[in-house]
Amino acid sequence: MEGLNSVLEKVGRGVGGVVGRMYQAGRDAIDVVIRTILPFIAFVGLIVGIINATGIGELLANTLSPLASSLAGLLVLSVIIAIPVLSPLLGPGAVIAQIIGVLLGTQIADGNIPPQYALPALFAINPQVGCDFIPVGLSLGEAEPETVEVGVPAILFSRLITGPISVIIAYVFSIGLYS
Repeated sequence: MEGLNSVLEKVGRGVGGVVGRMYQAGRDAIDVVIRTILPFIAFVGLIVGIINATGIGELLANTLSPLASSLAGLLVLSVIIAIPVLSPLLGPGAVIAQIIGVLLGTQIADGNIPPQYALPALFAINPQVGCDFIPVGLSLGEAEPETVEVGVPAILFSRLITGPISVIIAYVFSIGLYS
């Protein structure tokens, strides 16, 4: 009987430990969602609403879309969109990239922009992707404040460098695609 009690006690402790860990993991997950993800979602919703309501998205798209008719223009477009101060503001919901993408697509369909610029244009309008999520991602990873101070600018400036490089690579890979 004593052996059975010992086994039951060990099983009970084991199950209790697993259930306790699962319960704590659930509590931690809810805490992370409430502290970091929900405020970020509210912020993104606010930015997207402001961009849509004010017409800034269409204004920027109409201003920047003529740059898409040459490789040099696409490189300039990529650098403009990847500017470290602008890219976190352009990133939420990818509103600017969507609008510019639609405008470029219609220009390519109308024959005003050669089709070989479609792939490089895709990379030119997207160097801001993820720049709005960097601080949230670092906080989800429970990064130290010093890491956030160094990490956010480092990633933003790296996008300023890798954006034009990706446009050039896409341009090279698009040679002969539409001939």
